[in-house]
Amino acid sequence: MKELEDICSVQVRFSEIDSMRRVWHGSYVIYFEDGRESFGRHYPGIGYADMQRAGIYAPVYELRAKYYAPLFINERVEIHTHYVHKLGARLDYFYRIYRESDHILCAEGSTTQLFIDSQGELMTELPFYYQEWQKKYLGIAE
Repeated sequence: MKELEDICSVQVRFSEIDSMRRVWHGSYVIYFEDGRESFGRHYPGIGYADMQRAGIYAPVYELRAKYYAPLFINERVEIHTHYVHKLGARLDYFYRIYRESDHILCAEGSTTQLFIDSQGELMTELPFYYQEWQKKYLGIAE
């Protein structure tokens, strides 16, 4: 199976740092979100706008993070977002966050999103647009 990865870059903003002048641990969740949004633009058909058009949403069900090295204001952050294929009506991603200047791994984590329909009910079948996306990028026919 193909490995799908997107790499994007953001700059640490003042609003993301804590009293120790380091990026606050909760800000990494925003970097994961930045990675997912960029991934959806890089691999069209699975982005948030695609979900909204289909009346389907994918809230985060599980999030994990590990922190290794600090980031500081105005540093550039490189976000590596990897799609992880798993069976079922879900989206799984793995992230690595690097300091761009020296390519030090600062954090890594993962998220699992589950699909819900417009009434807020959990979906057990793959949404049509997700099936089409898997065919196009993974060669998977459900």
